[in-house]
Amino acid sequence: MNNGYNFILASASPRRKEILSTYIKDFKIMPADIEETVPANIEKEAVPLYIAQQKAAAVKPQMNENDIIITADTIVLLDDIIYGKPKDKNDAFNMINNLSGKEHKVITGVCCFSGDGKIYIEFADTTLVTFTKLEKNTIESYLTKNEYTDKAGAYAVQGYAALFVEKINGSYDNVVGLPVGRLMRELLKCNINIFQI
Repeated sequence: MNNGYNFILASASPRRKEILSTYIKDFKIMPADIEETVPANIEKEAVPLYIAQQKAAAVKPQMNENDIIITADTIVLLDDIIYGKPKDKNDAFNMINNLSGKEHKVITGVCCFSGDGKIYIEFADTTLVTFTKLEKNTIESYLTKNEYTDKAGAYAVQGYAALFVEKINGSYDNVVGLPVGRLMRELLKCNINIFQI
């Protein structure tokens, strides 16, 4: 196995940066600045992979041959409704209140490809998360910590919202924002020795 690649994470997310650094010690950050619009005919579960593909297309012109770029997008899905980043505190309250006592899906779409065209990986990973039943005053107290901003579904599983979670079925890292275990397994299949990165 021969690496010889430079890794680039096309995301400004500190969560994704932290997860990826578990395996890859040295990588660049190159956020993909795109308008996250989705055609109406795309199924809800396919949305995160579609957006990850759009991010990949946006950063591709800046790549060198020996670069590997990783893009990702995460959504929370309940009853065929996508819970994105809340607009304000009231929106965040409604999201958490709707998720209360229910199982929802967290889906992350991932694109990973090299400038020389030898590596192209894309997949969507799904984790089932069950929230315990929450009192409204608990939700209101949680919102005072401002963890809901810039988070799909208005929560970060690694923060105060951990107390909401009754059960997780699937990858924990996927809920945080990057299913890194699956990504590394896919890179191994492409003869990238992730133990020497």
